[in-house]
Amino acid sequence: MTARLLLQLTALLGGLGVAIGAFGAHALRESLVKAGRLDTFETAVRYQFYHVLALLAIGVLWAVRPELRALGLTGWLWLGGIVVFSGSLYALCFTGITKLGAVAPVGGLLLMAGWVSLLLALRKLS
Repeated sequence: MTARLLLQLTALLGGLGVAIGAFGAHALRESLVKAGRLDTFETAVRYQFYHVLALLAIGVLWAVRPELRALGLTGWLWLGGIVVFSGSLYALCFTGITKLGAVAPVGGLLLMAGWVSLLLALRKLS
């Protein structure tokens, strides 16, 4: 991964987050409320955006400080975490297949591992 790719993926995930969030808030709101999944949907969108902002920050840092290549691992972990955590929650909301909720903790572990990876990567920051 490069800083450029990371920032491009960040832009893509940010745009998708806006689209998915708007779709859920408007087109799907009633069905999400009826299914009791509005909170789940909002959690998925919120965590996606938290980590999109974090990805943006490390992408910019990496672009300015290219020697911090370890930020690439952080980026991969957070990208995977967004896809698995938020993705499984979106899928649960859209399909009603409750077993998909069991996948979310794996995504959460990837997100947490990304924060540990960031901590380790920043040890080289002077």
